[in-house]
Amino acid sequence: MTTLTRARRTGGPDTLRSTFATIRERHVMSVPDDTEFVPPADRPSAGGRPADADPTDTSALAVLRAPQTARVLAASLLGRIPLGAAPLALLVFARETMTLTVAGLLVGAFTAGTAVGQPMLARMADRWRQPPVLWLAVAASTVGFALTVAHVNLPVTLLAAALAGAGAPPFESCLRVLWRDLLPAHRVQTAYTLDIAVQETIFILGPVVTLAAVGLAGPAGGLAAAALFQAAGTVWFATTDAVRRWRGEPAVRHWAGPLRAGGLRLVLGALVLVGAAVGSVTVAATGYAESAGARSWAGWLLAAQATGALIGGLLFVRFGGLRRYATLPRTVAVFAAGYLPLLLTPTPAVMLVLMAVSGLALPALLTIAFVALDDLAPAGTVAEAFAWAATAFSVGSAGGAAAAGALLDAAGEATVGFLIAPLSAAAACGIALMAARTLGRSAG
Repeated sequence: MTTLTRARRTGGPDTLRSTFATIRERHVMSVPDDTEFVPPADRPSAGGRPADADPTDTSALAVLRAPQTARVLAASLLGRIPLGAAPLALLVFARETMTLTVAGLLVGAFTAGTAVGQPMLARMADRWRQPPVLWLAVAASTVGFALTVAHVNLPVTLLAAALAGAGAPPFESCLRVLWRDLLPAHRVQTAYTLDIAVQETIFILGPVVTLAAVGLAGPAGGLAAAALFQAAGTVWFATTDAVRRWRGEPAVRHWAGPLRAGGLRLVLGALVLVGAAVGSVTVAATGYAESAGARSWAGWLLAAQATGALIGGLLFVRFGGLRRYATLPRTVAVFAAGYLPLLLTPTPAVMLVLMAVSGLALPALLTIAFVALDDLAPAGTVAEAFAWAATAFSVGSAGGAAAAGALLDAAGEATVGFLIAPLSAAAACGIALMAARTLGRSAG
């Protein structure tokens, strides 16, 4: 789950290799100092980027003041609320007439559909334009939600939930390829981090929206609300001038898309393990809350982690020194270290603080990963590369959650559930080091 745009690449293989080498010389898997970013003068801007009044300002406010940026960010967040709302909405709806196992299958079908659909839809957007893909996607997803509510029979309902996920518009990837058209190059890093940080609100607001809709309209209300928010976000996003003007790059196509780049596959592998760390803690926190005799604490613990991520993202935006020395291996190592204190499983009040600490490094990590993917993606495949990043994170999260649940059931000890996160993050650090070495050799 996201945070990847790039300078336009329109030349042949020799041009690509030259550009790649230049990028490597500037920053190998790192976020350079703000002064190192020079907006490319020869790249066309679909969004009509204005002149930069203050080239040294890389604040979040500078990003939001740029024309259309606040709108596309807000619209994408509105449209992504179902990603935080739909799982709970499916569980609430299914529990009226179905077993917990079947309810879990519905959530799994939706998640699997999202994992498959996002890269497919992003590839279509890379090749053509964003609005037609967004309209097609939201129509399919809305049909999926409607069929789920109809509950014809179990097989149809499972397929409908999968369709609702597969049709979820690829807001993350569509948004992130717009940043270089809307902003000077030295502010793109800030835009990535800001997007990643505020994305945490999806997982805070999503459950609230679901519960409010269920209270007003019954068990099906959560699914109806998810579909409505998604449709509203799509309309607002797809009608923006920058979105309507954006075009995919002409390029030689390959069946593997961005996955044919070896360095990119390494970064995605690291993101799978990062996702596993985050997903395992979701389940571990629930197990901890139950062992502490206060199941309601689980929600507060996860909210604390999301708040920590939001704070970490804003700090990464605010302090240039953090960006100057940040590399993917270093940031993943900090991310892994942030999970170690959770093994102490102290009192719930202290655990709230530790959960917030564990979330601090995630936005910086994802930002640097997106920069790397942006650089590594072959011409004409950047939107799809971003979608694969979201898929890799989601798949890892699902696997980490399943592994943590199995460990907790087998051991019956809350501390065991928190073991997966630092171990998985440490493995991600190893892969990040491999990726950095690979890029270093490429630069040479």
